Amino acid sequence: MVSLPPSKVKGVTQRVHSPNRSRNDPLEEDVQAFLIDENQLHTFDDLTKVNPVTPATVLKCLQARYRLKVFYTHAGCTLVALNPFQPIPDLYSVDVMKEYHYATQPQEFKPHIFIVAEEAYRNVQGQLEPVNQSLVVSGESGAGKTWTSRCLMKYYATVAASAQAVSSQDAAGRIERRVLDSNPLMEAFGNACTLRNNNSSRFGKYIQLQLDRAQLLVGASVQTYLLEKTRVACQPANERNFHIFYQMMKGATDEQRTDWMMPQHQGFVWLPNCEKQIEEDGFLETTEAMAHLGIDAERQRQIFRILAGILHLGNVSFCSSTSESQPCDLDQHSEDFLQRAGELLGVPAEELCRCLRVRTLKAGKQNVLKPCSRAECGVRRDCLAKVVYGQLFEWLVTFINSCICAGQSKWRNFIGVLDVYGFECFQINNLEQLCINYANEKLQQHFVAHYLRAQQEEYVSEGLEWSFVKYQDNQSCLDLLEGSPISVFSLLNEESRLNRASDSTALRGRLEKELGGNDNICWDKFSKVPHFNVAHYAGKVSYQLEGMVEKNKDPVPPELIGLLQKSDNLLLHEIFSDKETEIPNSKGLSRVTVISKFKNSLENLMKLLLTTAPHYTRCIKPNSDCRPLTFKNREVILQLEACGIVETIHISAAGFPIRIPLKSFVQRYGPIGKCSASSRLDTDPDAEGADVLQQQVEKLLRVALQHNASRDERRSLVHCGKTKVFLTQPMLDLLEDRRGKVLSRCAFTIQCCWLRHQRRRRLARRQSATLIQAAVRSWLVRKRIRRWNGAASVIQNTWKKWRALLKSLAEAELDDAEDLAADDSPALSAVVRERGSVQLSSCQEPVPVRGWPMGLALASAPSITVSLAATGFQKMISVMTSLNLPSRRGEYKVETNQYKQGLASIRARPRGSVKLHYQRSPLLYADMQPDLKSDVTGFNEILLEKTL
Repeated sequence: MVSLPPSKVKGVTQRVHSPNRSRNDPLEEDVQAFLIDENQLHTFDDLTKVNPVTPATVLKCLQARYRLKVFYTHAGCTLVALNPFQPIPDLYSVDVMKEYHYATQPQEFKPHIFIVAEEAYRNVQGQLEPVNQSLVVSGESGAGKTWTSRCLMKYYATVAASAQAVSSQDAAGRIERRVLDSNPLMEAFGNACTLRNNNSSRFGKYIQLQLDRAQLLVGASVQTYLLEKTRVACQPANERNFHIFYQMMKGATDEQRTDWMMPQHQGFVWLPNCEKQIEEDGFLETTEAMAHLGIDAERQRQIFRILAGILHLGNVSFCSSTSESQPCDLDQHSEDFLQRAGELLGVPAEELCRCLRVRTLKAGKQNVLKPCSRAECGVRRDCLAKVVYGQLFEWLVTFINSCICAGQSKWRNFIGVLDVYGFECFQINNLEQLCINYANEKLQQHFVAHYLRAQQEEYVSEGLEWSFVKYQDNQSCLDLLEGSPISVFSLLNEESRLNRASDSTALRGRLEKELGGNDNICWDKFSKVPHFNVAHYAGKVSYQLEGMVEKNKDPVPPELIGLLQKSDNLLLHEIFSDKETEIPNSKGLSRVTVISKFKNSLENLMKLLLTTAPHYTRCIKPNSDCRPLTFKNREVILQLEACGIVETIHISAAGFPIRIPLKSFVQRYGPIGKCSASSRLDTDPDAEGADVLQQQVEKLLRVALQHNASRDERRSLVHCGKTKVFLTQPMLDLLEDRRGKVLSRCAFTIQCCWLRHQRRRRLARRQSATLIQAAVRSWLVRKRIRRWNGAASVIQNTWKKWRALLKSLAEAELDDAEDLAADDSPALSAVVRERGSVQLSSCQEPVPVRGWPMGLALASAPSITVSLAATGFQKMISVMTSLNLPSRRGEYKVETNQYKQGLASIRARPRGSVKLHYQRSPLLYADMQPDLKSDVTGFNEILLEKTL
C-alpha cells in the first residue's frame, strides 16, 4: 500500500507495484515466501486474505484454483469468474440455486455467481430501505459474460417464482418462462461467431427484472445498445454472420426452404464459414422461444421470409455500365436472386432494382434522378439489408418487452443485469470497435468512480485515517473520446455532417492537429493506412479511418424507405409505416449520427446505474484460443491489471465496504443498547444533531463489542465518521447477530406475555362457560322433570280411564240371565242339532254359543259343556274352521285352540250366551280346506289375544 496526499488522487495512472523491484526488496521476499507453499494457494476463496497482495500472488492463486476446476473467487467487492470453456452442468443446477438461496449466510459457501445474485436479491429489501440493484458483468470478448448473464436470469426465474406459478401447468404462460425465452431469441438475432468467441454479443443489453413487494418476479424489460448492423452485409475474415441465418440454413424443413426459395445446397455471399458447427445453431430452440413469447406461425413466416430476402439480396451484384448516364447493369447471375429478394420482401423486383441503381436528389422543388456507380449500388444494397435487419431487431425487442414487461403498478423494485460487448482488439478495427471499447471505458470509469476513487475520498471526508491506494484512472482516455470541446467523437460527427465525400487522410491530419497533445492517442508514422491508436485501460487499439465517417452517417436512402412502406409483407409494412421518407436536398446535413445515438443511450445507462447499488463480476478469459482448462499467465495478468483487480483487493482489504448514515444506524441497532444485560442504553432515534448521533453510535458500538475489543481491533472493524458509520462485513454480521438475538428475546418476551394473557383469558372463559353450562343444565333438568311429571300424570289418568272402559266393555259383552231368557233362536231340525251339538263333558247346563269364532265361547276350563246351535252352512263352516276336529272312528273330539296355539279370547268367564258380531264373513280369512292331519286355527290366531 502506497501513501499519497489526497490532492493527488485524481488522474493517477501509476500502478501499485513497479515491475523493476530489487531482489532484496522485503515485499519481494514476502511474495516468494507466500508462493513457496503451492498446495495452499487454492484455499484462498477471497483474494483479500492473500498476503502480500501483488499481481503475482493473485495470479498464482487464480491459477491454482483454476487447475482444480474452481472458477469463482472473491476479490473484495468483486467476483472474479474464469471461463472454463467447457460445460459444467452440476455447477448451475436447480439444487445448487436453492442451496444458495435458502442459506442463512451464503457468503460462507464457496464463491459462486449465485452468491452475487442472492446478495442483490436480498438487498432489494435492504436493511434500511429498498434499493434497486445492478449486476455489472464485464470482461473481454469470450470471457463468459453472456453465459454469466444467462445464469443470473435463470437464478432469479427460479428463486423469485411464486408458488402458484411453479405449480401451474401452463408453463408457457408463466412470466419466468417468457423471460428466459427472451434470451435465446435475442442471442439468435444479436450474437455471432467471431475470432475470439463463438457466441459473441454484437449488441449490448440491460435487462430489468421487475419484482413486486413480495420479491416475486412479475415482469422484465430489455434495453439494447448499438446492434452491429454492418455484420449483416460485411463479415470480417474467418467470422460469421448472425446466428439466425445459420439456424435457418441448418434447421429448416423442406417446406420452409421451398417457401424461402432456398434450395438445399444454395450458397450465399453473406453466409461465410457455413460449414462450422457451433452449439448456438439451434433453430428449433429459437422457434419454440418465439411460440412461447406469443409470435404465431404466420408472424414467424413473415420474419423468416424477410431474413431469406436479405440473404438473396446479398447475392445480387452489379457491373459497370458503358455510359455514366445509364444505371449499372445487373450481373448475369443476379436477376434470379433479385427476383426472389423482391418476392420475399413483398416489393416489385423492377422497382427494387430501380431504387438500388438510381438515386433521387432534390434540387429546389424538383426531384432529379441520378444513376449510381457500381460502388454506390453496392452501398445502397448493403444499406437496404442493414436497415431492414436493424428495424426487424428493434421490432423484436419491442415485442419481447410487450410480452414480459409488467405494469408500473405491479412492480416496486428491479434487479438489472448488464451484458455488453467485451473489449475488442482485432487486426482491423473500425467504428464498431471504437463504440464497443468506449462503452467498456465508461463501465470501467463507473467502477473507478464508484469504488476506487469515491470510496477513498469519502473515507477522508468522513475523518478516517486512510492511506490512499494508487489506481489506474481512465478519465483521460474518456476525455480523448468524448471530451469537450474537441474530441475524437466531436471531430467524427463534424465530418459526418458535412455533405461531401469523406477523406480519411485529411481526417487523420485533423485528428493529429487537434488531439496530438493527448497522451492516450498516437499514430504509426510508418503506416500508409490512415489510422489512429488509442491507449485504452485494457490495452492499445489501432482504428482504421477508412469508411468510419460513412458508418457514422448511416444514411438510409428515402427511396428504399418508401419502397418498404409499400411492401406486401405485413410485418415489413408495419415496421416502416411510420418512417420518414423526405428526400434531403443537396445542402442538407445528417440529423443524428451513430456515435451521437450511442453516446446518448450510454449516458442514460450510466445515469440508471448511478441510481442503483452495483455488484461487479469480472469475467477473465484464461486463453485467447478458447481451449478448455488452459491458463495462460500473460493474458490473464494483462486482464487483471487492466480492470484494476489488484487495486480493488487493496481497497477492499483495508476499507469499509458498508456505509450506514448515523440516524439510520441508531434506528436499526438502537435495540442492542436498550436490551443490553450489562448496561442499559437509552437511544433517541429521532435525534437530529450530528454530535448527539455520534455519541449514541459510540455507545452502541461499545455495547455491541462488549468492551472486549482493543482500540486497534475496533478501528479495523468499524469507524464512526461525521455523517456515516463505516463497517466491515464481519462487523455488520456481528451487529446483525446481536440485533437478531435482541429481537428474538423481545419476541420471546412478547410471546410469553401474549401466551400468559391468552391462557388467563382462556381460563376465565372456561370458568364462565362452566357456570353457564351448570345453570343451563340445571334449568334443563328441572324443565325435563316437570315435563316427565306432567306426562306421567296424563299417562296414569289415561290408563285408569282405559282400564275402566275395558272393564265396562267386558261387562257389557257378557251374557246374563236376561239374555238367555230372551233368546229366540229358531229351532233346529233334529239332524242339524245332532250334528251341530258337541258334548265336551258332562255338564248340567251347557253354554250355547252363537256365531263365530268358536274360541270366544270356550272357557278356560275344559269341563264346560259347549253346545252349538249353528244355523245355515256358513255358521257350520265357521265352527269347523274355528275348532280342531280330527276324525276318529266317526266320533269328534273337540279341543280349543288355546291349548295348542296358546290362544284365548275370553275376557271373562261367560255367563249364559255369548254374542259375536262381525261385519264381514270370516270365510274370507279362514282356511277353507283344512287337513284332518294338521291343526286348524282359522281366524283366531289373527284376531284373538295371546295369553300364557
